[in-house]
Amino acid sequence: MTPVTSTERERVRADLVRARSARSAREGLIKGILVLAALLSIATTTAIVFTLLQQTLSFFGTVSPWDYFTGTKWTPLLAGDQQSFGVLPLLWGTFYLTGIGLLVAIPCGLLAAIYLSEFAKPRVRKAVKPILELLAGMPTIIFGYFALTFVTPTILRGLLGIPVKQFNGLSAGLVLGILVIPTIASVSEDAMRSVPSSLREGAYGLGAGRLQVALRVVFPAALSGIVAALILGASRAVGETVIILIAGGQEPSMTLNPTQSFQSMASFIAATARGDIPQNTLKYETIFVVGFTLFCVTLLLNGVSAKVVGRFRQVYE
Repeated sequence: MTPVTSTERERVRADLVRARSARSAREGLIKGILVLAALLSIATTTAIVFTLLQQTLSFFGTVSPWDYFTGTKWTPLLAGDQQSFGVLPLLWGTFYLTGIGLLVAIPCGLLAAIYLSEFAKPRVRKAVKPILELLAGMPTIIFGYFALTFVTPTILRGLLGIPVKQFNGLSAGLVLGILVIPTIASVSEDAMRSVPSSLREGAYGLGAGRLQVALRVVFPAALSGIVAALILGASRAVGETVIILIAGGQEPSMTLNPTQSFQSMASFIAATARGDIPQNTLKYETIFVVGFTLFCVTLLLNGVSAKVVGRFRQVYE
């Protein structure tokens, strides 16, 4: 075996130093890009909040916050005595349609997640989950026209015999639930798949069946991720625009009758911000104050999600 000379050792050491320096330079560049991306997202969010808050404060300089948050009539685009700025009908429409959607999305999404995680064969899982994710990525305008041209006339009126209006909250809410199913199913399935196999094996060793393991072992252990999936789906439904804009109608109301027309906060913004309203007017500022209200609602949902997930995660860690 030929001995290694000091010159060769120095050469190897120099090569290692250069390799480490090059790697450190690349890692430093990547770290700088990531920091820049994080700062850019923070700056963008700050600019959005500042813009909304500026117009919102200007709006509340004319309209009382009490009248805005407690009023039951929303007609900001009318004139004279008919003009009213009570946002409760928009809030009601948003949460009511979200509730209808979640009544469809939660059971279907959770059942799909349990099946894919605990019962489906690997080949089936690989085929079904991409289809769910593809459904989540479809343009929502397709769902809106599906609700308007198929769900309302064929399903609700024809098959079920429900006397709904052409634009109604029931069809919009049902299709909204279909839109949210992939989100709940995919995130919940990921949470259940991340549960350690040792928990399943221990339950099987005690004589439990597959259904008992899925419902009494895996589901509780993945509860933090499942709750996050539900709140993420609710946030997705709250911010949905096009389905309600096309199928739900544009009549703010506070009725419990789902066959009537409804309007949500997001659909009002989409219907109003068409460029034909003069800037620096009260009608123009309503777009921003409703947008800021929707932002606060979504932020509250995310905060609740973080609290709930943190609580259940501490239980199962």
